[in-house]
Amino acid sequence: MNPKNISINDFLYNLPEEKIAKYPLQKRDDSKLLIYENGSIKESTYNLIVDEIPEQSLVIFNNTKVVEARLLFTKETGSIIEIFCLEPSDDYNDITSAMLQKNKVIWKCLIGGAKKWKEEKLTYPISTTEFVEAHKIEKKNDYFLIEFTWKTDASFAEVLHLIGNVPLPPYLNRAVEEQDKKSYQTIYAKEDGSVAAPTAGLHFTENIFSKFIQKNIRKEYLTLHVGAGTFKPVKADTMEDHEMHQEFFEVSVSLIENVLNNLENNIITVGTTSLRTLETLYWMGVKLINNKNVICVDDIQIHQWDAYELPQNIKVEEALVTLINWMKANHMNKLFSKTQIIIAPGYTPKIANALITNFHQPKSTLLLLVSAFVNEDWRKIYNYALESNFRFLSYGDGSLLWHSKK
Repeated sequence: MNPKNISINDFLYNLPEEKIAKYPLQKRDDSKLLIYENGSIKESTYNLIVDEIPEQSLVIFNNTKVVEARLLFTKETGSIIEIFCLEPSDDYNDITSAMLQKNKVIWKCLIGGAKKWKEEKLTYPISTTEFVEAHKIEKKNDYFLIEFTWKTDASFAEVLHLIGNVPLPPYLNRAVEEQDKKSYQTIYAKEDGSVAAPTAGLHFTENIFSKFIQKNIRKEYLTLHVGAGTFKPVKADTMEDHEMHQEFFEVSVSLIENVLNNLENNIITVGTTSLRTLETLYWMGVKLINNKNVICVDDIQIHQWDAYELPQNIKVEEALVTLINWMKANHMNKLFSKTQIIIAPGYTPKIANALITNFHQPKSTLLLLVSAFVNEDWRKIYNYALESNFRFLSYGDGSLLWHSKK
């Protein structure tokens, strides 16, 4: 199947409002876990997930950190202007460096109440003598460029922490509460930059990690900053007319080497973001093999349909070794780039053979990714979850999906 021809209406299912988890469980690892393997389904809980993962497995986590990206500015008239910070402007090579900017930064934003915001600057006090200013620079097709300025010695990440609000998913339909600051963050979150949590990781605890050590299950971390586009609905009739969102990621040479050295073991990705990043690395290697004149990382950035149009016969080992060698030749300890890869039915995972993920919205690109992993059984899995009172979406339960056990 060519994913361009996929009708998103084939990925519609009925999700009653009461199945959507509005709040997390008090204990993260008490969440239910659906295990799918070779067409069969069974139930467990996350605090027992170690029993489902073989020894010597490598589990890949996304250590991005959710930032307080919703800013509420009050005008002199009393009306509220909401600024939702999406990602840095194209002036910056990566989110990390943009987050570390001091005194001034330019960001791509959505604006609630944009018509009420004329040309004046908006201000937000951060002390009795200091404030943050927001200045509207330019309107683009689907976002605004906003310049933020402040005079303290704080980084932009620190400014957001001072004045921002946690950007809960819109489908929760509730106000942010104090507990969300902690519960909508993985326990291993490290790199500021996401406007949505990598929710598959919300279930993991130090208790689980200690069991990993006892069973010789290894952990590794990459970073993909989840953008608001992850909630972008598919409105096109076929996927060919849907523009996949781009997301920033960063990976170290040592991570890629660790993946390369564990290809004969089970490689398990926690979350769709981790899976998309790993698969992107493979295709970057393919691009390097296919083009000997690569000058910079932008030349090997993965776009929406690259994974279906590039050569399909390159071995994983060859692709990863090529990427590692190119990074070392260019004195790169870390790779900073964006990915727009779409993983949909018709795609065969190259690296990961298991995926840990939550239950996703109907007609979403995340559901297409799940279908690529388990084929038509996605509907069987989701029907079982609905009938067995699993909790859905970001604060809900999750699943361990095996593609092919090695």
